[in-house]
Amino acid sequence: MAGLFLRIPIGESGNLGPGKARLLELIDETGSIRAAASKMKLSYRRAWLLLQDIEKVFGGAVLERRTGGKSGGGAALNARGRDIVKLFRSAERRATRAIKADLEALAKLKV
Repeated sequence: MAGLFLRIPIGESGNLGPGKARLLELIDETGSIRAAASKMKLSYRRAWLLLQDIEKVFGGAVLERRTGGKSGGGAALNARGRDIVKLFRSAERRATRAIKADLEALAKLKV
């Protein structure tokens, strides 16, 4: 079946797509930017650049960062970050439902 790739322009400053949403989800799941980057096969630097872009687009922090030390550091989504993921995934589900018949028709055209 054909699928939907949703990229949402956010004002003039950038966009939000499935890659950035997944990075945020994995940071929340793993508690680590480095671990999330590794799971996505991204360099740590690339993950940081994506996070900086997300924060620029949305005008503020999306993570709560904990500095290292004896117990180690880490990161988790703050309320804004969780809302971004929740709303993006909701939009993705709604858009997919809205064009389900078209996706099925396109899939039937595949030779």
